[in-house]
Amino acid sequence: MKWINRRTFLRSAGVAVALPLLDVMGPRVAMASEGMKRMLNICCTLGLYRGSWMPQSTGSSYEASEYLALIDEHRQHYTVVSGLSHEEQTGRQAHNSEITWLTSARHPGLDGFVNTISIDQVVANQLGYVTRFPSVVLGTLTPQSQSYDTNGVMIPAETSPAMLFKQMFIQGTAEEIARETQRLNDGGSILDHLKVQAKVLRKGASQQDRAKLEAYFEAVRTAELEMTKVRGWMENPKPKVDVVPPVDVADNGDIIGRIRLWFQLIPLILETDSSRVISLMIQDHGVVPKLDGITADQHSLSHHGQDPAKIVQLRQVETEIVKLFAGLLTQMRGRKEGDGTLLDSTEVLFGSNLGNANSHAAKNLPVLVAGGGFMHGSHIAYNDKENSPLCNLYVSLLQNMGVETDRFGQSTSTLTWS
Repeated sequence: MKWINRRTFLRSAGVAVALPLLDVMGPRVAMASEGMKRMLNICCTLGLYRGSWMPQSTGSSYEASEYLALIDEHRQHYTVVSGLSHEEQTGRQAHNSEITWLTSARHPGLDGFVNTISIDQVVANQLGYVTRFPSVVLGTLTPQSQSYDTNGVMIPAETSPAMLFKQMFIQGTAEEIARETQRLNDGGSILDHLKVQAKVLRKGASQQDRAKLEAYFEAVRTAELEMTKVRGWMENPKPKVDVVPPVDVADNGDIIGRIRLWFQLIPLILETDSSRVISLMIQDHGVVPKLDGITADQHSLSHHGQDPAKIVQLRQVETEIVKLFAGLLTQMRGRKEGDGTLLDSTEVLFGSNLGNANSHAAKNLPVLVAGGGFMHGSHIAYNDKENSPLCNLYVSLLQNMGVETDRFGQSTSTLTWS
């Protein structure tokens, strides 16, 4: 008998199959268009300077900090939350907490570490192929992302706005469509082959192994359904948009230019219902940002050691990022949908995995939630010594997206506000 490798994967049009314990990334229950909800997560992995971010007072009458003053025109559409974090985020590398921002898995990067599913993928799994892309994972420099599937495997980030625009909005040629169709057919053939071999394995298998194989067969059936839905999207024309296709920013130093391109494209992705789940990781570019007066890379500036000159430059870089975020909120508020706006139907999480980048501290994280139909306009402060779980907020965000759960990661309850 020829045995099958347990980690045999089929990757075709987003399908992943593992034998015999198979975990399929794919459709669950499609959300109805009525009351449509979307999710957008944005992480500044090098932190946000606390002295310029954190308000000194709480409630609805809080005085805006230096950074929050840049988005204060949207105050009634976002909530600032402080005193939240994930526990045990010390890893092999000082910045390993960036890989667990959306998961909360403990001790990232240490020997034996396996990440867990991220909140965006929980939502994407539930929505499935109700949109052409169940989720969109973006980065500003490398394919590294903060999105992880049910097996704790990272989903690579797209770093090219031009490429993503083409995939979403440029209709392929007949030859390109034929190639994609052939890929799907090849994937179906592989699934058929795996089912035949699994049936051979079932003969003489123990009761425990039979249970595993039955779960495998069910997962293969789900994979086949997923591929059918992918074929359906291939037969549907892509949305037509009256937008000039973006041109990628070649210079790694132009981090602001790269973020700007993504912030221009994100509302279009959501508005055309190409995807309802987007995550963006603003990364360390390792070069001096192209801004007047900046003489060091952002990572070095974030480790300012209380040097006033470095802090001035760090605040300048971060100010430009927050200004772009303000522009994104303006765009989303300006796009009307029925009686509301695109922002009203999109819960936006903006923040960082580091509360103090200077010391790599993953406590007292900067957190802002905008839109999503929540009541907004306040600064909610939890204990800055004994932080509450950030995952309590995540549970609330998941529930708002229609996910029926009362637990995620390190959560102990939900986080609510009015």
